[in-house]
Amino acid sequence: MSEMIVVLPKERFKAIKGKDINALLRENLPKAEETLKAEREEFLREKVAKLEEKLREMESEIEELREFYEKALKDKELMMSEREGLRKENAELRAKVEERRSELEKVHKS
Repeated sequence: MSEMIVVLPKERFKAIKGKDINALLRENLPKAEETLKAEREEFLREKVAKLEEKLREMESEIEELREFYEKALKDKELMMSEREGLRKENAELRAKVEERRSELEKVHKS
């Protein structure tokens, strides 16, 4: 059997002096177990509440990231379509410049 050390205030020690310690322990053990169980349950409830709060914060952050990502995708699509439009416009302008250049070359050669 392992050794257990119990520290008591002087008054409490005097009150139990001469009594059967084993009987006192057996009598009070269920109360101590209930107290420890209640304390543990309270600790776990607090822990669960903190974790639930953290979960809500994380879900909120995930929603913000999702919104940011969706906006970024829309912006990317818009930029891609703008780029494609600019490429077409650039190609048309180059063709017109080439056409003008060739016309000017014909005029100068004549």
